[in-house]
Amino acid sequence: MSDPLLRIDDVTLAFGGLVANRDVSIDVAAGEILGLIGPNGAGKSTLFNLISGVYRPSRGRILFEGADITALPAAERCRRGIARTFQVPRSFDSMNVVENVVVGALARHATAATARRAALETLDRVGLTHRAGAVAGELTPPEKRRLEVARALATGPRLLLLDEVLTGLTPGEAQAGVALIREVAASGITVIMVEHVMEVVMPLVDRAVVLHLGAVLAQGAPAAVVRDDAVITAYLGERHRAA
Repeated sequence: MSDPLLRIDDVTLAFGGLVANRDVSIDVAAGEILGLIGPNGAGKSTLFNLISGVYRPSRGRILFEGADITALPAAERCRRGIARTFQVPRSFDSMNVVENVVVGALARHATAATARRAALETLDRVGLTHRAGAVAGELTPPEKRRLEVARALATGPRLLLLDEVLTGLTPGEAQAGVALIREVAASGITVIMVEHVMEVVMPLVDRAVVLHLGAVLAQGAPAAVVRDDAVITAYLGERHRAA
């Protein structure tokens, strides 16, 4: 892959004696939907924290659009075009829905008026226009996940990190979520998604990377990854092999 949008180059993160990510190297192409999968504790969310600037690696570097962003704070990475959601949705619960999205839009827009217009457009994009005036704390869990996606999209990202946005949804809600992710990718935004719902994520992603014990266990086409013996042993289990 030449000139990737994101390059994670031999990245290690250690907390004292605990190594959360070890020698991770991944290239992500512009326009790609990449699935990041693996068992609980594999280091997936930690890697998201490294990409978004919550943590800095103990070793290695991270490049975005060819520039080394390893030492940049999270706010600067957001301004450069990296946005994310969180495994546990985080909203400003005393503010209404549109105000929550305005917070994201202000990263890209200079005035409150233009940020509000962008926020309303983004709410329409994710199907939350009818809840624009609702207090965020009153949203259902699926609506809160969509609100997080809306706030991230309002920052105008080139790269969107989605942390388990389809987890815990009904089949109909998951189908709507898949459609939204496909629309986001079709608009030119690169997506990396952490997900455990394999039957949903594998048909959606262009490529899958499996983390295990903080390191890359396998990566490649989804159909090949789910047939990899090491992935079955470490993550999918013997029932998957039999199926």
